[in-house]
Amino acid sequence: VQLQASGGGLVQAGGSLRLSCTTSRRTLTNWALGWFRQPPGKEREIVGVISWNLGTTYYADSAKGRFTIPRDKAKNAVYLQMNSLKPDDTAVYYCAAREGLSYSLQSFLQGYWGQGTKVTVSS
Repeated sequence: VQLQASGGGLVQAGGSLRLSCTTSRRTLTNWALGWFRQPPGKEREIVGVISWNLGTTYYADSAKGRFTIPRDKAKNAVYLQMNSLKPDDTAVYYCAAREGLSYSLQSFLQGYWGQGTKVTVSS
């Protein structure tokens, strides 16, 4: 399974950015897709997860109210819509996929990962 993340860049604080992640896998039944990030000098952390089947989502506290994860079944794609960005959101963002729903980074580490896309939020 290959994942391709894109859409990172430089944005001012308070702005918005949408990241995209496409997967080579044709069927994602019972799969979960997640977004994770690794701020400079820090460990990787979860941003949010979506159940491909149900469309239900989970968000880390840092993302709640500002980020959403829509999906497009026709394109086998998920997105990370980020609004009200803060300098603390500066990180390399990764998308990942795994079979079976989980909301933990550890579980996704056993799955599939795309290359990261860098997001820089200037103050």
